Amino acid sequence: MPPRRTASDRSHSARARYAQELALLRSEKGVSLRALGDAVRADHTHLSHMEHGRSIGGPELARELDQYYGTTHLVVLWEAAAHDPSRFREQYQTYMSLEAQALGLQQYAPSIMPGLLQTEAYARNLLRAAGPIDEDALAEDVVARMSRQDLLDREDDQPEYRAIIDEAVLRRPLADPKEWLGQLAHLRHVAERPNVTLQVAPLAVGLHGLTNTDATFLWLADGRMVAYVETGYSGELVEDARNVDRLRRSYDHLRDIVLSPRESSDVITQYMEEAPCEPPG
Repeated sequence: MPPRRTASDRSHSARARYAQELALLRSEKGVSLRALGDAVRADHTHLSHMEHGRSIGGPELARELDQYYGTTHLVVLWEAAAHDPSRFREQYQTYMSLEAQALGLQQYAPSIMPGLLQTEAYARNLLRAAGPIDEDALAEDVVARMSRQDLLDREDDQPEYRAIIDEAVLRRPLADPKEWLGQLAHLRHVAERPNVTLQVAPLAVGLHGLTNTDATFLWLADGRMVAYVETGYSGELVEDARNVDRLRRSYDHLRDIVLSPRESSDVITQYMEEAPCEPPG
């Protein structure tokens, strides 16, 4: 009998190697996705996504799968897949697709204005701050970001959107006072839509479970909830039900201790009144 092929024989992509090894181990074990999910306490749909390379899950799940299969290399393959540069781009593209179809969204923004609430001026300044970019590429990126906001206005099945923005976002203005006033006015205007709820987390709230985590939760038509967490340099699509639930509990706790929508609107108005009318000399 020829020796069993290793994952590295089949693909040069770390993420693909991990996915293929997961599929091969389950096939050799002769178990269904549902039975595997019951054994490792994971959603079988999420396991399917992992075997097809659409997700890699978390390190805890990789270790549980190693234990289930009696192996030791899955967590090593997971580590390689987690640092695959192509993974972040693919995950963001997947998130964009899911966002456009979402029935509901909840978000916490600790440092910058959420993309669904940005004006063109804010988006342009933010993209420029990220690094050198030519004007044509910048214009395309701004248009793409603005087009995401169409989902809040779609005629059928408008998603419910709740955004909690940290007060730090309101304390970090744009250089141009008129553009900043325009952003604040836009924020207050969008919050008046029946499908949008906006809350401000005052600095007095202190530390909490999402202090340094920009997190968005999506409710999908198939009944699943997924999360997307990001920094200025990378993002992570979270599909494992246990990890999503842990993040959601932190979000629910934060939602209960921040300002109400009415109080938040008053705070935004206060920042508008205090904003300078001209750039500093």
